[in-house]
Amino acid sequence: MKKIYLIHCWDGTSSDGWYPWLAEKIRNKDVDLIKFDMPNTDHPKIEEWVETLNSKVDSLDDKTYFVGHSIGCQTILRYLETKETTKIGGILFVAPWLDLLPKAIEDEDSYNTAKPWINTPIDFEKIKQFTNNISCIFSNNDYFVSIDQEQEFKNKLNAKTIIVNNKGHISQDDGVFELQEILDLTKEMLMQ
Repeated sequence: MKKIYLIHCWDGTSSDGWYPWLAEKIRNKDVDLIKFDMPNTDHPKIEEWVETLNSKVDSLDDKTYFVGHSIGCQTILRYLETKETTKIGGILFVAPWLDLLPKAIEDEDSYNTAKPWINTPIDFEKIKQFTNNISCIFSNNDYFVSIDQEQEFKNKLNAKTIIVNNKGHISQDDGVFELQEILDLTKEMLMQ
């Protein structure tokens, strides 16, 4: 059975926004989508989130897939960095970032939370050894993530990218409870 691990966003839960919709649309006799709540979601810490993901993934193989949203994308990257290289099925990143726009870190609390995520390097060469099946979805009016991040993910991970219009940070706060592109890219990821 193929397993997709869905990692939610900062200040989110596994039942927010489009996560339940995707789980309902994608689950069948051959595919399971596993979603769970991360600890201290209002102050995410790299070590805690990576350790939580590590405790949930029972095996890494070509039937293992990941879908991340926002900081959940970084969690997946940082988790894979800690693992022995093996082939996995693929990854879909929704509103991923390596850096944030000023609005995302305008208060001291947010800045201090984001700082380690922004400043701690990621071994992209190692990540690319896990899969060449990486896709990203960006929104053209994301107020947290610059559209420049699209090029970063293309350059650093050879990711296939698409840009959707007027979906903000592609979150519940933006009224995004379904997004056809997420479903389409998830299905495409599973077929490769």
